[in-house]
This record gives sequence, C-alpha cells and structure tokens, in this order.
Amino acid sequence: MQAGGTYRGRFAPSPTGDLHLGCAATALVTWIAAREAGGRLVLRIEDIDTPRVVAGSAERQLEDLRWLGLDWDEGPQEGGAYGPYTQSQRFDRYERALERLAARDLLYFCDCSRSEIARVASAPHA
Repeated sequence: MQAGGTYRGRFAPSPTGDLHLGCAATALVTWIAAREAGGRLVLRIEDIDTPRVVAGSAERQLEDLRWLGLDWDEGPQEGGAYGPYTQSQRFDRYERALERLAARDLLYFCDCSRSEIARVASAPHA
C-alpha cells in the first residue's frame, strides 16, 4: 500500500535469462492482486547482480509478459512518478541513503565474500 491507501503491487524480475514458469506465475498473481484492488502494478528490473545479467533478457522477459496478456502501469518503458524502474539506474539514491546511515553510525561493514554469505545463509539454524 502507498500513503493514502492506494494499492501498489510490484513485480521485479532479474534479467538473468528467459522468463521461467515460476516468474510468470508470480507476475500473474501480482497482476491479479493489483487489478482486483483497483490499484497500480509496478514493474522494476532487478539488474544489480551484474555478473548474472544476460544481455537482452530483460527485453525478452517484458515481451513474454505482454504475450501472456499482462500489463503494468509503471515500468522501464512506461515511466512513472517513482522511476527509474531499472535498479542499476538508482545507484545514486542508494549512495545517498548509505551516506545518511553512515552519518548516524548505523552501518555495519562486511567484507564477506558471496560464497561465505551463501554458506552462512544455508547453514542449519537452531
């Protein structure tokens, strides 16, 4: 929900390959929820894991979603008041947020590798 009670649903695929069935199902459920609530659907491209991004896959995913009959109100091609809708184009906003947090001494710096983080995240937990 957005301030004022207007429903805003979001679907944020990662452009790491072609759209798969799980993503299509998630997009459909998100689309239905937004439309039934009389709200807006926002599509955002999650392209900040650059080693995994596959060139052209974002465009193919959007084409597949449209082929399935899904549409959205805001997104990379549609624009909107809360853009940009491609995460890699929002780095300046993230930098400003990190600067504000750092000024309040609210950051925890971690020099862990991706494999170390994955190992901890998948460890058995009591």
